[in-house]
Amino acid sequence: IPEIVRQHFREHRLVERLLAGDGDALQAEIKANRDRHLTAMKMKEASGTPPDELMNAIRAFMDSRVILSAIELDLFTAVGDGATAETVAAHLHTDPRATETFLNAVTSLGLLTKRGDIFRTTPVSARYLSAAGANDSRMALMHSVGLWTRWSTMTECVRAGTAVGYREVTEREGEWTRAFIAAMHSNAALRAPLVADAVGSENIRRLLDLGGGSGAYAIAFAQANPNLRADLFDLPDVLPIAGRHIAAAGLADRIALRSGDMRTDDFGTGYDLVLLSAICHMYSPEENLILLEKAFRAVTPGGRLVIQDFILDPDKTSPRQAALFALNMLVGTPAGGTYTEAEYTEWMRSVGFANIRRINLPGPSSLMVGTRQK
Repeated sequence: IPEIVRQHFREHRLVERLLAGDGDALQAEIKANRDRHLTAMKMKEASGTPPDELMNAIRAFMDSRVILSAIELDLFTAVGDGATAETVAAHLHTDPRATETFLNAVTSLGLLTKRGDIFRTTPVSARYLSAAGANDSRMALMHSVGLWTRWSTMTECVRAGTAVGYREVTEREGEWTRAFIAAMHSNAALRAPLVADAVGSENIRRLLDLGGGSGAYAIAFAQANPNLRADLFDLPDVLPIAGRHIAAAGLADRIALRSGDMRTDDFGTGYDLVLLSAICHMYSPEENLILLEKAFRAVTPGGRLVIQDFILDPDKTSPRQAALFALNMLVGTPAGGTYTEAEYTEWMRSVGFANIRRINLPGPSSLMVGTRQK
């Protein structure tokens, strides 16, 4: 194979020794190879062995676990421009034999290269998975490392009907909060301008961003309308992270930080727009009704509520990402889930919103928009 790659693909020359001089013999060889392959497939089918597609799906966790462990160990920073397994093990304080085995597996996944006994990062792993990378995403991806533990309780959660060993966000360590907000910011920073454009910001004087996280959405709306002022409402541990992003955007004088708990605290009044982005999936239908009632009171007459979230099709089996995210809420929350357009519409209408409509955006989530009539 290396000879074919070098000579045929790189040098654009035929590999002379592989040329077949006899066309009939070549066709016979092709037919024989095809027949052997078909025979092997028939034998496997007759044996009752599960198909490769099913087995690959079942074992897909292996690839994922290797990458997650590499992120957790900060392997790619240790490898850098080149290092032996022994050097990497010394840097990470890991076992040399196990480290070499692990590095070989990461290489098999295409995230490292190996020449002799020297391992090197690839362009992708160097850019996204190393401290020196231009788009270092390690902190955001540590949220996925945490998801592994929660998803491993899936069987128990299905039996129990709720998350097993659930802890309130306020009870979790600061490292979890930083990883979670970093993961949310990675997505929000990309989507926020799309949402602001789709909703329109020209008539908004006051915005309430509930569970505003990193501040990406409040920032996008403030950048779209220089006369807009926003309140970002979130838990105390989140606000310093949001404050840093807001200050970096030069908007600390127009975006205020409000500490509180959406489930127990009042939202205030007089807002032209209340935004609930990636919030409703954390709560049960009953909890969402209470949340929307409070949002209705916060919106000024003529103002709007905007919900951004995964929206399931009526039979709740698609889109795939929304259906799988419902499981993420099963293992991660007491009663959260993903919901249909009809469910959101009913909740919004029941608390008083009118002119309810859905706005589809690129990507996995959509908007539900309702107006408080004058």
